[in-house]
Amino acid sequence: MNFQKQIFKKLDVSSDLIPEKFTFPFYYEPHELAKKAAEDLQKYLENQTDFVHHFGFNSSLDGKATGKMFGVLVVENQQKEIGYISAFSGKLAGSNSHFKFVPPVFNMLENDGFFKKEELVITELNKEIEKLENAPFYLKIKEEFKQVLKKENQEIEFAKTKLKEGKKHRKEIRNKAKEELSTNDLEKLIEKLNRESQLAKITYKKLVKSWSDKVSIIKEKIEVLEKEILDLKQLRKQKSAELQKQLFENYTFLNIAKKEKSLQAIFQETNLKIPPAGAGECAAPKLLQFAFLHDLKPIVMAEFWWGKSPKTEIRNHKQFYPACRGKCEPILSHMLEGMQVAENPFLENQLTIEELEVVFEDAHLLVIHKPAGFLSVPGKTSLESVFTKIQKKYPKATGPLLVHRLDMATSGLLLIAKTKEIHKELQQQFLKKIVRKRYVALLDGVVTENKGIIDLPLRVDLEDRPRQLVCFEHGKSARTEWEVLERKDGKTRIHFFPITGRTHQLRVHAAHLKGLNCAIIGDELYGKRANRLHLHAEVLEFVHPISKEKIIVKNEAEF
Repeated sequence: MNFQKQIFKKLDVSSDLIPEKFTFPFYYEPHELAKKAAEDLQKYLENQTDFVHHFGFNSSLDGKATGKMFGVLVVENQQKEIGYISAFSGKLAGSNSHFKFVPPVFNMLENDGFFKKEELVITELNKEIEKLENAPFYLKIKEEFKQVLKKENQEIEFAKTKLKEGKKHRKEIRNKAKEELSTNDLEKLIEKLNRESQLAKITYKKLVKSWSDKVSIIKEKIEVLEKEILDLKQLRKQKSAELQKQLFENYTFLNIAKKEKSLQAIFQETNLKIPPAGAGECAAPKLLQFAFLHDLKPIVMAEFWWGKSPKTEIRNHKQFYPACRGKCEPILSHMLEGMQVAENPFLENQLTIEELEVVFEDAHLLVIHKPAGFLSVPGKTSLESVFTKIQKKYPKATGPLLVHRLDMATSGLLLIAKTKEIHKELQQQFLKKIVRKRYVALLDGVVTENKGIIDLPLRVDLEDRPRQLVCFEHGKSARTEWEVLERKDGKTRIHFFPITGRTHQLRVHAAHLKGLNCAIIGDELYGKRANRLHLHAEVLEFVHPISKEKIIVKNEAEF
């Protein structure tokens, strides 16, 4: 295959546009060269007839829509020509190989490859298991077993009741006889009652034994059938594990020095130990692998979403996104070894401040203004935070200090307790929803309704922390009340009143399709980057733990 004709697409660019360092893949503003390559690829996607994939542009087929992440890598070939190569994440139109795009790192779908052969074995095992689980005799005996257990329970419970009633009745007879009968007659009666009691117990035990024997006979028959099913399931599990291990070993990734490392070895060095599903199938590793294999020098890279957003994540058509951390960070850490990579802009641009602005203070607590871009508590790479500042300013303060937190990108009011007793009181107010918070935000789009409540449960995206997903199955309840203040120049100024306090709640509820479908301006996770995140905690209402007075603190936004 002449990859230069099929995959490498030349770009007409000036040499002074070429940066000295490669893109930091997890936090970047696309370089002009990457944008140019992406625009060219997008034109191809708009007009191509090479494959049929439903991206969600046809509203009548919305239920079958599958948007896709695409990537472009601007490279220099051995002839010193600048061009780009492109890739997609996962499968496209049911295949992982397509004209124009780089091939997968390992093509598991090759007809004569080990994956297809072993997959066929596992498929046959699945069919055999399904056949046995749905066999008429097996289903019939399971139903019979169910009915026997039901009848056993009914009869034994009835016998237990009769046993208790008989015991109670004999006790009543004994007590009455003690007052009416002579000693000799009483002894004879007690002997008679004891025989009745023993006979009742023997009868009950015989009934229990009889049912136990019936249950055991049917249970043994079921166990014989289920052992065959269990053996097949264990064989399937073993085959799947062996196939997965073989697959992980065959996924080998190069770096610029052409040093190979398997997927298994890469993730063995992480906390996960085992690669997550789909690791190595994202666009970024595919692009770098192809470049290293064909001696193409990587210059810049970018990934963008094409099509309708998924139901859980927030992905906007044509918008650029960084590489995911869960699947790609360990792989790209190896692949980018030996290359000059741009510094992490997130670390470069961390805000430092001399003094926190105090908005309200007394002997027991204070409310400060947290600037956008400053951490509430120390992070992995930065110890500078509101917490550390308060610790230094109030060395005699006790307890956890911060009663709640704000995202680093969010500005506004933070409530701080000077003692652990006050902290406990204030936290109880948060738990009981006595504390009220009001945020102001500027949204990138027009919200047509005037007010409402958003109810979308959230959970963390395990493969791309700290992003949050909307998840009705495993997510925690997240509810937000909102009210529009102003619509101007295609933007909406809005008040948010969070009913719950989940991570990124307001940001996701604003951006998600089932929320307001308008991201907060400057939201680089769920929208587009700007000078800052236009989200500000402007009002805080709580009851003072000592005076019991309602305290309302306001701090207007600067946008």
